[in-house]
Order: sequence, then structure tokens, then C-alpha cells
Amino acid sequence: MNLFRKILFPIVPIYYLITWFRNVLYDIGFKKSQEYNFPIIAVGNLSVGGTGKSPMIEYLIMLLKEKLLLATLSRGYKRETKGFQIVNRNATAKEIGDEPLQFKKKFEDIVVAVDADRRNGIANLRALEQKPELILLDDAYQHRKVKAGLYILLTAYYDLYSDDIMLPTGNLREPIRGAKRAKIVVVTKCPEDLSNEEKQKIERKLNLESDQTLYFSSIAYSSYVSNTVDTKSIESLQNVSFTLVTGIANPKPLLDHYQSLGLKFDHLNYKDHHNFTAKEIEELNQKTIIITTEKDYVRLVSSKVSKDKLWYQPIETNILENKSKFDEQILEYIASY
Repeated sequence: MNLFRKILFPIVPIYYLITWFRNVLYDIGFKKSQEYNFPIIAVGNLSVGGTGKSPMIEYLIMLLKEKLLLATLSRGYKRETKGFQIVNRNATAKEIGDEPLQFKKKFEDIVVAVDADRRNGIANLRALEQKPELILLDDAYQHRKVKAGLYILLTAYYDLYSDDIMLPTGNLREPIRGAKRAKIVVVTKCPEDLSNEEKQKIERKLNLESDQTLYFSSIAYSSYVSNTVDTKSIESLQNVSFTLVTGIANPKPLLDHYQSLGLKFDHLNYKDHHNFTAKEIEELNQKTIIITTEKDYVRLVSSKVSKDKLWYQPIETNILENKSKFDEQILEYIASY
């Protein structure tokens, strides 16, 4: 925690009271949440960034895309457009945001949309000729104007919301009691060999309600890197030096993974959702091999970075131990409609 954020500690109680009071108004019905007669799943977190929302959305897409018509709805963070937009593969990250573009490029057959106003976005999606039977809301946990049928709350193993405090000193967007809205809580980015003792310790820390289910997940890194035209194995990078470029909230798990493989690389670290400047692009073009995340790739590939030197590292969410139970809980929720 940097000094500036520590100095802002007196603001923490004020921010706490504002967000707590807002939630109370929704909880007692003074402020209205729109409910729907079809399944809506919201994936989100209590803290700012870095919990693995995009891989979880992709996990749900893979689980459900053959079973019913689905759509994803994001706000399109840092996009330069406004209002409701249907994403197409030829869009740029500046037009619709990096994560929605990532979803569309990966799953061309599903509808991907952006709208900061989730109510308006849902209304527009359901007005389509082929209206989606399920909508996945990306990063909408605090969007109380919409009441999703199922909330999936993510918290990172190395930064549990139970160990955090409110903004601006901490990273919590709302008080910890907001976790009670979730039926499913997933501790993400866990070590694959997470012990039962450690799981029990985390479970005690989170202190979930009896109707909430706790799962643990890890990041599964592919054994290859890709670009728009080719793939190559990670093994092929063993005896070469490359540049790792990250513009995500916490690149540490990826750094640890590559270091565990004995790879040689220099790391250029940027803030989350970073928009690369012309000077930065020029500097990157001096590199021989660039490996980046999927989210960063969709921003860089539409820039003037030479595409033959640019690769991304695919990742997936891996539910530890209780994958079948997790899948069943999602399917049972959908079947309830």
C-alpha cells in the first residue's frame, strides 16, 4: 500500500457509509432493482480488478453455449463509444473495450454486447430477433439497478476480500456484507496443490451463509502461445529471450508461471486496461518476440505492433475438485426457469 493511499484513510469511513447506505436502500426496496423472468448470471467481485472475471465468463460460455442462446453484457471499460453496442470481430478495443472484444474473437457465434446501463443493455438484447435465453453480466456485482437471478462472487486467493478494507486506502468497492448477495463464491488463482487445511482456513475467514457455496479455482495456462495465424509451444521459448507485456491488475501469477518454467524474459508492466501510446508502440516494435495476455493482445493487435512478433498466453479457469458440482449448480439454476 503506497503512502498516498494511507494518507487517504480518513475518507474510508465516508466511502463505507455511502456504499452501505446505497445498498440498504436497495435491500429494503426504496430503490428498485429490475427483476427478469429469464436467467441472468452476474459475475463480479467486491474489490477492484484482478480476480479473474473474464476467465470465469469464458468458462460459463463453454459450459452453456451449446445448450441455449446466450449473450454477454459488459460495460466496455475505457471504450471511446457510448450507449448500447453489439460487438463484431472487426471492432477495436478502443471502440468497445478489450474484454468484450476478447469474448467475441474467442466465441464468434455468441452475441457480445456493451452498455454501461445494464437495464438498457438487457432490453436491447431481448429486443433482438433471436433474443438470448441467458445473459451473462460481466463485472456487474455492484450494478444494483438489475437483480440477477444468480450472483457469482470472485475473490483472489492472495487478496481475499475478508482481509481488505474499503477504498481509497483498501481495494473494496463496497462493505464485506455485500458478499451475502452471492449464491456462489469462488476463491480464484489458487495454487493447484491447495491443501484441505488451507481451504478450511479460508472458509473460516470468509464465514459464508448456509445457503452459499464455496469453490476454489486455479489458472490453467496453455502449453502454447497463439496469435491470429499460428501457435507455438512454450517449450520453443526455452532457449530464447522474449519480452512479456502485461496491462492487467496483477501479473504475478503469470510471472511465477513463466519463472517456474525457467523462461528468460524481460517484463514491461503497465496499469490495468492500459491504452498504449505511439511512443510505447514504437518501443515495442524494437523487440524481437512479445508475449502478452489475451486482454492486452486485443489492444495491441489493432495497433501498429508488428503482428508476426506478437503472441498471447491463453488461460482457462480450472475448478478444483468440485467441478461437476459447480457445473450442476449452474445448470440447476438455469433449469429453474
